[in-house]
Amino acid sequence: MNILVIDGQGGGVGRQLVEGIKKALPGQTVIAAGTNALATQAMLKAGADHGATGENAVIVGCRRADIIAGPIGIVIADSLWGEITPRMAVAVGQSQAARILLPMNLCDNYIAGVERSTASALMEDCISRIREMAGGGASAGI
Repeated sequence: MNILVIDGQGGGVGRQLVEGIKKALPGQTVIAAGTNALATQAMLKAGADHGATGENAVIVGCRRADIIAGPIGIVIADSLWGEITPRMAVAVGQSQAARILLPMNLCDNYIAGVERSTASALMEDCISRIREMAGGGASAGI
């Protein structure tokens, strides 16, 4: 199973996701696709098995992934302060992979109800869903 983590800016969300996934599922392949080199580097340092940077890396990664994880902005063109191109957002949205998106109120996108959840609780839920899907748990195929 290929788990693709997509992030931009400084890669902080992606770094936390990679660390959590590798801890929860040490045998799973985690691929990092950063919108910039800094984000990719942060995810590789966190333990991603492979990493690539830029629009084409995200598009190709989406074709090969079984699960895609990242902040909700990866499905919104021009989000993450303009780092998500329309082609990237389409690739994530049209991928056959399951998508597990972290609802982050950043970059002019507001997700109602998020203020009730802490970032650590959102990250924990995301990693739990990935573990269930990758391990074939009861929630597989969400």
